[in-house]
Amino acid sequence: MSQVSPTSDTLANFKAALHEARVFDESRHDDHLLARFLRARKMDIPKAVKMFSDYEQWRKDFDVEGIVQTFGFPEKTEVSRIYPRFYHKVDKHGRPVYFEILGKVDAKELFNITTIERLLQYHVREYEKLTRYRLPACTAKHGSHIEQCCTILDLKGVRLSDFNSVRKIVQKVSQIAQDYYPETLGHMFIINAPTLFTTVWPIVKGMLDPNTVSKISILGSSYEKELHKMIDVENIPKEFGGSCSCKGGCENGDSGPWNDGSLKGYPLQEWEELSKEEEAASHSVESSVAVTVT
Repeated sequence: MSQVSPTSDTLANFKAALHEARVFDESRHDDHLLARFLRARKMDIPKAVKMFSDYEQWRKDFDVEGIVQTFGFPEKTEVSRIYPRFYHKVDKHGRPVYFEILGKVDAKELFNITTIERLLQYHVREYEKLTRYRLPACTAKHGSHIEQCCTILDLKGVRLSDFNSVRKIVQKVSQIAQDYYPETLGHMFIINAPTLFTTVWPIVKGMLDPNTVSKISILGSSYEKELHKMIDVENIPKEFGGSCSCKGGCENGDSGPWNDGSLKGYPLQEWEELSKEEEAASHSVESSVAVTVT
């Protein structure tokens, strides 16, 4: 859990360099954000300035604020059926737990429903919701700064024939996280990993940063004991060896300190209302399809 923090001199020098590059905005760029970029570049200030400048330019080019304010994803329910991904409660360190289930991904069907561009826009909005809503709520609840997640990547049912298309989708999303939301991964459990994956992993990890490798646990089908070490049983959905069975399904609740009523000042309607509107729009689309079929 402990993170390497930049010294006060390193942080001050980084801020000065960002000022000189004209990319620093005191109202948006707090010390925690700057520290993440410094850690991502191993405290190398010139490299961190380049990474941060690219981040700021990307936010403009991708219109991140516009996505946060106006982007709607009415196909969410249908997409989630094929590509389930959701946040569900917190781990023992107070970090949000994120689930991604790749065994159901059918790329052909997925892109009959949406486009890669809209899917990436949706993921970006979720990253913004994470950093601006979920993580601050977890920080308030835990009483200390929380800036990372615990991720569970489920490979159950991923067929070799589908692996390449699944990999391409995950790679595009992961690249955004790596380049523009660095150091937000606390730990990743890759569960139900097939034999092929465990065979090539020793080769793959040799190409990765040792710090990243240290955050990844490769598990087969007997993963529950390891999950229980990191996450309380009552915070894990039943289908993953826990005891939680949220009303309407754990995958649909987005339940955590940000909206479970346990924290003063939360939930925040500007983040929750859009999700409700998308859910209603999805049901409307489904109803229209059902009427057409009948």
